[in-house]
Amino acid sequence: MKTIVEVNNLVKKFPIGSGFFTALNGVNLKFTEGEFAGLVGPSGSGKTTLLNIIGSLDIPTEGEVVVLGNSVGKLNAKEAAQLRKEKLGFIFQNYNLLPVYTVYENVEFPLLLMNMGVAERKLRVMETLKWLGLTDKVNSRPAQLSGGECQRVAIARAMVKRPLLVLADEPTANLDSANSHNILQMMLKLNEELHTSFIFATHDEKVIGYLKRIIKLQDGKVLEDKKII
Repeated sequence: MKTIVEVNNLVKKFPIGSGFFTALNGVNLKFTEGEFAGLVGPSGSGKTTLLNIIGSLDIPTEGEVVVLGNSVGKLNAKEAAQLRKEKLGFIFQNYNLLPVYTVYENVEFPLLLMNMGVAERKLRVMETLKWLGLTDKVNSRPAQLSGGECQRVAIARAMVKRPLLVLADEPTANLDSANSHNILQMMLKLNEELHTSFIFATHDEKVIGYLKRIIKLQDGKVLEDKKII
């Protein structure tokens, strides 16, 4: 399988007062196409920091992270934005939907940034909304939706451009158990049908139960890297 993410001797330090806090300390990992993997650990373990660097939202202090052939630390702001826009999808625990936009407009937004034509945009948006059971909500706004529906819209927005890699940071944190399982089953189906790679940052046991690979982090280091058969 093709390697899509390679993390080599990654160190990330944040300045605190006159010193530094080391969030990641010598991390080495590889991810291949089609993975459904999770960075698992308690708060402060470094999982979100690692996810942000893989997503080109931050850069290494030392070492290198290569994402889809791009060395994240060597990208300028425009190049990093281009990588995110064209090849990465993001799912956040707080949904980050645009409140004045309808469901359709929220999902369409990434395609507008890609300058996709009107007909193709409509086809892609409606196909994605159908996958996620949202065709009856196209004209609704986020305030009119439940938490589970908002997260489904967030997944649709991430998936509409057919990204090679989706990064999900605690995507079930604001959902009840039933909605969490529904959302996770949908993401697993998208992973299996579209071969999209998913990397989660989580400490939610419900999410962990669906993962095909569990990478345990503690104090910025990898404690265990286990594939689930």
